[in-house]
Amino acid sequence: MGVTRVSFKGTNDQDFITDLKNKVNRYFEQNDLSKKADYRMVLKTITLLTIYFGSYGLIISGAFSWQIMLGLCIIMGIGMAGIGFSVSHDALHGAYSSNKLINKILGYSFDLLGANGYIWKITHNVVHHTYTNIHEHDEDLEVAEFIRLSPHAEYKNIHKAQHYLAFVAYSFATLFWVFIKDYRYFFKDHLGPYENKSHPVSEWITLIVTKIIYYSYMLVIPLLVLSITWWQLLIGFLAVHLTAGVILGVIFQLAHVVEGTDHPTENTEGNIENAWMIHQMETTSDFAHRNKLLCWYIGGLNYQIEHHLFPKICSIHYPDIAPIVREVAEEHDVPYHYQPTLSAAIASHYRTLKKFGKSAEVSLA
Repeated sequence: MGVTRVSFKGTNDQDFITDLKNKVNRYFEQNDLSKKADYRMVLKTITLLTIYFGSYGLIISGAFSWQIMLGLCIIMGIGMAGIGFSVSHDALHGAYSSNKLINKILGYSFDLLGANGYIWKITHNVVHHTYTNIHEHDEDLEVAEFIRLSPHAEYKNIHKAQHYLAFVAYSFATLFWVFIKDYRYFFKDHLGPYENKSHPVSEWITLIVTKIIYYSYMLVIPLLVLSITWWQLLIGFLAVHLTAGVILGVIFQLAHVVEGTDHPTENTEGNIENAWMIHQMETTSDFAHRNKLLCWYIGGLNYQIEHHLFPKICSIHYPDIAPIVREVAEEHDVPYHYQPTLSAAIASHYRTLKKFGKSAEVSLA
């Protein structure tokens, strides 16, 4: 198992790093708070799981018209994305609880949605969080060949239309996870910083068992208990996934592929010249802090700066530590990227897609 050559050798702004860590730790100490989940996170977890599985239960009851059932499928998709944002994400980062067993159990919520938490922890926790916005290292920049999310990626003529195509591609994100991505990564020799990666037998078993459970309750059981045809099932299934996919796909991109964020490359020795925490500040953006409903629904995803700096802190605390991070960044002249609203962040991502869809020379200018 080899390790990628990219490393962070920068020693710049160590004062910023020390000051930030001290002030964030002091916030929790002075307020006698745990860095993990509190009752608000528990209530959110119950609510989101109820939205998803409650909608499923109503659909399986067969007591409603097809119009209502289609609406419930869309609600399921909204619940699915919410669970991924706020429950699975924190649990798989080990941020939900100080108890590893609780994190593990709640992490299986990701598997019950049709994805695989083990692969996610490698591609997201390790790869994306370490090599944020670094071309050929950050897995999140590789959505599809016809989508260019880095100015350093190979340019193709189809990229001229990517500011339209990208949003369509995002909507298929969860379908890709459910049917292709997890299997492909399990069979890949090279996975992020790992070469000749072998996976524990227990993880292979978990993959197979949870996939069977998901396919069973989403595809087999509805056909057995409902008076529907295969194509009606397909419409409902697609409604769930296209809804969840576009929400997840768009929100994740608003954190890094927007105006202002950097896309650094390693030098000839394979080093990034900034310290890791400075690199996170330069490549990550927050958005819509004042949108309370959005903050509740997507957890720490609009507080990506805070999340990337402190991934082990539960997302429920990010609104409280964000002012500390921003203040310390301003004191040390470190960038703090921020879009004031969700619409502004989406518009910025759209403009960035359009820019990267021009010729390579223009995109790198």
